[in-house]
Amino acid sequence: MKSFQRRPWQTLTITLLVLGVLVLAFGGFLTPLAGLALRPILPIQEWLNSRFLAFQTLFAAPADTARLQQENAQLQQEVSQLQAQVIALQQQVTEVEILSALLDFARAQPANEYQAAAVIGRDPSPFLQYILINRGSDDGLRRGMPVVSAQGLVGRIAAVTANAARVQLISDPASLVDVRIQPAEADGILNGSVTADLFITQIPVSASIQPGDLVLTSGLGGQYPANILVGQITSVRSEATALFQLASVGPVSDLTRLEIVLVIINFRPIDIAPLLPTPAGGP
Repeated sequence: MKSFQRRPWQTLTITLLVLGVLVLAFGGFLTPLAGLALRPILPIQEWLNSRFLAFQTLFAAPADTARLQQENAQLQQEVSQLQAQVIALQQQVTEVEILSALLDFARAQPANEYQAAAVIGRDPSPFLQYILINRGSDDGLRRGMPVVSAQGLVGRIAAVTANAARVQLISDPASLVDVRIQPAEADGILNGSVTADLFITQIPVSASIQPGDLVLTSGLGGQYPANILVGQITSVRSEATALFQLASVGPVSDLTRLEIVLVIINFRPIDIAPLLPTPAGGP
């Protein structure tokens, strides 16, 4: 009976204690005590949390690596495509600039008729200076027709097929061009060489030639029309006992980087060889 009477008092006491603890907890009075109680547990919690994050990173790494590799491959592909587009645009700009310069040259020489042609090859021999172009007899090209660039004289056609032609450059060892040096009004013969250097022979000793003087075709010999720019004098050599001066020439056209040229199709070279006097004792 006494045990039964004590239980309500015990229950009431426990209830009041619980309510008191809750009031103290909600009021923040137990926070310092809770911090003291949990302080030994915090390092263990932090260690467990770090181990969990490490395992999570370990298991997620292969998927992240695969995703990054895929994104990197896509970026590389996009960069390659952009680079190809840039190169194509640069080539188009270069072609437009060349064609514009060729058009200006043609307008400056309205008496001539031109056929544009692209350079499609070069002679592989280091001792010959020839290029191949993609125009031939079907386009009206004939052997001997002069070939020019936007800057000046390039050479002349040496051989022709139906849809291609071989051009002998003025730098070829067998090339000879009658030229006139301005402003001295001195005539000479432009020669190529094995090294592709240009020089003028048979310049009269009395002619006053200076570096920087212009070299143009003279029209003599019947192989080229007159007044096509060839280059500039770079140096002059004259000996006291020599009958002629010798001059080196820098071409105005970069003969090693030709891409598009013009063929003067309304010019017909004249073969004057049969009209030249034969040497003594000849036939």
